[in-house]
Amino acid sequence: MRPKKPFSAGNPTFAIFITLLLALAIAPAQAQTFKVLHTFRGPNGALPITQLVRDAAGNFYGTTGAGGNGKGVCVSFFNGCGTAFKLNKYGKQVWLHSFNEVNGIQPMAGLLRDKEGNLYGTTVLGGDTKCFQYGCGTVFKLDPTGKETVLHKFSGSRDGEMPEALLVEDSAGNLYGTTYLGGSVHNAGTVFKVDDKGTETVLHRFCSQTNCADGRFPYSGVIINKAGKLFGVTTSGGSIGAGEVFELDTTGKETVLYSFNGGSDGSGPSSVLVADAAGNLYGTTQEGGNDQCGGSGCGVVFEVSPHSDGSWTESVLYVFCSLSNCADGERPYAGPLIIDSAGNLYGTTFFGGDPACGRTGCGVVFKLYKSGNETVLHSFTGSADGAYPWAGLIMDKAGNLYGAAGQGGDLSCPIQNGCGVVFKITP
Repeated sequence: MRPKKPFSAGNPTFAIFITLLLALAIAPAQAQTFKVLHTFRGPNGALPITQLVRDAAGNFYGTTGAGGNGKGVCVSFFNGCGTAFKLNKYGKQVWLHSFNEVNGIQPMAGLLRDKEGNLYGTTVLGGDTKCFQYGCGTVFKLDPTGKETVLHKFSGSRDGEMPEALLVEDSAGNLYGTTYLGGSVHNAGTVFKVDDKGTETVLHRFCSQTNCADGRFPYSGVIINKAGKLFGVTTSGGSIGAGEVFELDTTGKETVLYSFNGGSDGSGPSSVLVADAAGNLYGTTQEGGNDQCGGSGCGVVFEVSPHSDGSWTESVLYVFCSLSNCADGERPYAGPLIIDSAGNLYGTTFFGGDPACGRTGCGVVFKLYKSGNETVLHSFTGSADGAYPWAGLIMDKAGNLYGAAGQGGDLSCPIQNGCGVVFKITP
């Protein structure tokens, strides 16, 4: 049985993430099956823990949670306040935007790109320093050249605090996301809407029901369907506190679709969901599934499916750490998963994989066949190929996969264990 990791499903904040990464010892090993497109070294960004977005020309856009050329507190406390970047299809940097406290600190989620090439995202901190010493977070816009406009600064009370969410957009150009904290006296997070003028509306404040039956801590963001309904997860709350899958209609009314039991069905869902054509929802949990990882479980891939009577049921598609030494992966985090035309799923786990890479492994890229069989496409070694992939992947028309690993790469960078990489896998 492997020891339980010090990462809590109920509190996946950036501070804990940084502490964990810097404390881990990595044993370098030989990289294998993929190509590194870009290596971060600090001034050009560090800790890329987000999903990438790709345009028709093959350029990549994303964020890093640290690094950049921010001044003042960004240097002294945060190892840089983070960046947004554009890379060409070969991985060469085209432009870099550095965050600098007032305009945001620590963009932990990826970017949304609109038809005009503008990019939208969130920062966990920064913005209104009346709310908190370092601000309670922002929603920002970048034009196609990387010039930033702050659309909204969170106040940390009624409108939310610490947005760690990948944004989505409706047909009218409104943006939707979640804040991990704030929103009510219970400080349990919100679902919000920001219009094209930057006006924010809170659609739901979590923990508004007894014992937080409506959920608590919506970490990852929401997805939107054609009818304008939003779907997401909370890492905590629900019927017994192990998290839930929820739906919000266009009026903001919430329906809990499934509450996790914290056992074989999973616990602590923190991934952005993905939906198939039939409306089935897919995601991952950080814990649950088995009695490994200190007894809390190592996480699962799940499906939540609708029925004609309006009910929903959950099915566990895969349980991680089903192989010796968790060679198949352990603890998937932010997601989202991606689905290919055959219904196979692809994703990452933060731990597990190559047992030579420290006591926990440095994470894997996996493919989960529709049959339920899993294949590890790459096991990170912690050296030049990277370590600890946090977020999900993207796929091009040829089936190539692209993603980012939060550490590894250049081990001489200012952050211990490397500043991370962008990679490509050709299955």
